[in-house]
Amino acid sequence: MAVNLVNVEAVSKVYGTRALLDGVSLGVSEGDRIGVVGRNGDGKTTLIRMLAQLEEPDTGRVTHVGGLRLGVLTQHDSLDPTATIRHEVIGDLADHEWAGNAKIRDVLTGLFGGLDLAGFAQGLDTVIAPLSGGERRRIALAKLLIGEPDLIVLDEPTNHLDVEGISWLAGHLQARRSALVCVTHDRWFLDQVCTRMWDVQRGSVFEYEGGYSDYVFARAERDRIAATEEAKRQNLMRKELAWLRRGAPARTSKPRYRIEAANELIADVPPPRDTSELMKFANARLGKTVFDLEDVTVQAGEKLLLKHLTWQLGPGDRIGLVGVNGAGKTSLLRALTEAWRTAGEAQPVAGKVSVGKTVRLAYLSQDVAELPPTLRVLEAVQQIRDRVDLGKGREMTAGQLCEQFGFSKEKQWTPVGDLSGGERRRLQLLRLLMDEPNVLFLDEPTNDLDIETLTQLEDLLDGWPGSMVVISHDRFFIERTTDHVWALLGDATLRMLPRGIDEYLERRQRMIAAAPAPAAVAAAKAAPAVSAQDARAAKKELQKLERQLNKINERETSLHAQIADNATDFGKVAKLDAELRELIVERDALEMRWLELAEDS
Repeated sequence: MAVNLVNVEAVSKVYGTRALLDGVSLGVSEGDRIGVVGRNGDGKTTLIRMLAQLEEPDTGRVTHVGGLRLGVLTQHDSLDPTATIRHEVIGDLADHEWAGNAKIRDVLTGLFGGLDLAGFAQGLDTVIAPLSGGERRRIALAKLLIGEPDLIVLDEPTNHLDVEGISWLAGHLQARRSALVCVTHDRWFLDQVCTRMWDVQRGSVFEYEGGYSDYVFARAERDRIAATEEAKRQNLMRKELAWLRRGAPARTSKPRYRIEAANELIADVPPPRDTSELMKFANARLGKTVFDLEDVTVQAGEKLLLKHLTWQLGPGDRIGLVGVNGAGKTSLLRALTEAWRTAGEAQPVAGKVSVGKTVRLAYLSQDVAELPPTLRVLEAVQQIRDRVDLGKGREMTAGQLCEQFGFSKEKQWTPVGDLSGGERRRLQLLRLLMDEPNVLFLDEPTNDLDIETLTQLEDLLDGWPGSMVVISHDRFFIERTTDHVWALLGDATLRMLPRGIDEYLERRQRMIAAAPAPAAVAAAKAAPAVSAQDARAAKKELQKLERQLNKINERETSLHAQIADNATDFGKVAKLDAELRELIVERDALEMRWLELAEDS
C-alpha cells in the first residue's frame, strides 16, 4: 500500500476579502503524479506553497510524513547570487565523481545542451548573480533534479525551456520514482507526465483521474450532468474535446471514459476549422502576395542566422515556427515586420523581401507594451476601436471581446497598473486583434496565460481569416492553431516538417548524435594526434584510477565512521586522523592524474 506523503486537512486561505481556498482537503501518496490547473489568480501557487509548508494556512493544517525529502521549484529561486553554477548544482563533488554519474550527465545535457554548459560564458564556473531569471530557473531545476527527493513540487517548470527541453523534462520525470505535484499551463506536458489532476476553482479543488485529456473529458461530462448555466465555457470545453478526439488516438494513454460518451458530447460540434473557406476569405482580404522572400540572409550582429532563404507566406497560411534558441525565429519575424513597416525599403543584409500592398500586420512580441497605469482595461481596448470584424459575418464589441478573454464586466474597469503579468499579456493580445489585422505574428503568445484563456484564444484563432506565424514552445497550441510546421534547426536553413514537432525532435536528436562534443572538437584542434595504442593505454589507466579512487572513497567513509565511534579515545582518533590525512593527499594526486588523462583522451 502506498505511503501517504502529505495530508492537507480543511485548509483555508484568504487574501483581502477573497477566499482563495475554502476548506480544502487533499492528499499526496507515493507514486502520485498530480497536475494542478485553474485560472490565474485562483490559488494554484498558494495551494502548492502550503503543500510544501512554505506558507501557512489561515485555518486547517498540512502534515508531512516523517523524514520526507522534498524538492520544490518556486517562481523565485533561492540560489546564492555569489556562488557559481558548479557550487549550486554539483556541490563539492570532484570532477571524476559527477562526470561519472549518469543522472548528473543526463540532467546537465537535458537542461543545458551539454556538460560544458556552452550557453554560459565560464561554463560551470559562471557566477550566478548576473544571470537572467530564466537561466537561474534552469539552474534551480537542475539542482532539484540531481537530488533524490521523495516528492517533487514544481511551479511552471516549462517556463524558459524550448521544445527539446520540455520533451526531455517530460521523459525524465516519467522515469523517476518520486511523487510529483506540478502547476503548468503546458497541456502536452500534463498529458505526458500526470496521472491525476487537481482543478482549482473558486476556493475549491476538484480531483480527476488521468492526465489532461482525461480531465477535459471528465470535466465536460460533469458540467453536462450538472446542467451548468455557463454555456460559453461549456462550449469551449466541448470544442477542446473535439480537438482531442480528432487528434492522435494515443493522446491519452489510459482513457478512463467511454469513447462513445465522448463522441456523444461532441456530436454536434462543427469541424474545428474550415480551412478552405478561411483560405477563400483570406484571399479576398489579402490578394495573392503576403510576404515573398528571395535569397534572403538574416543576421543578428555578426551572427549569421539564415542564408539563401527563399520562402513564401501566402494568404491564409497558418505556420508554426519552431527551432533551437538563438536560431533566428524572432529575428526572421522582425526582418519581415521591418520590411512591412517601411513599405519594402528596409531589407535584410542580402536578398529581397516583397510585401503585399494590402497587408495589415499585427506583431505580438515577447515584450509586453507598457500602457498608462491609470487607464482602464476597457478604455485601453476602445483606444483601438469600439467593435471588431472577426470575419464570416462575426462581429464583437470591445466589451464582448474583453469578456471572451477573461475580463469580466467588473474587471474591465480595473486600472492597467493593477493587472497581473498574465492579464497584461491578454490585454496586449486584445488590442492587437481590435486593430483588425489580416496577418498575425505571435511570438510566444502563451506566456503567462492560463489554460482557460488559452482555449479561448485558440477558439478565436480557429475562425480568424488571415495569415499567421506562431513561435511557441507550447506544442499543443501550435497543433491547435496552425496547419504547417517549419523549423530552424540551427544550420541557417528553414525546413518544412510534414510530421510537425515529432519530426523536429527526431531531426534534432540525429543532429546532436552526429555532432562531436565541443570538448572533443577543441582537443582535436589543440592536441597532436594520439596513436591508437596510446589511447588504449590511457583508457586502461583511467579505469585503474577510477577503481583506486572508489576504494579510497570507501576507506575514507570507514575512517570517518571509526573516528565518530572512538571519539573519547584520543590516541586512536589521532592515529585514524593521520591515516585520513594521508588518504586525502593520495586522493588529490590521483584526481589530478585522472583529470590530465581525461583532457588528453
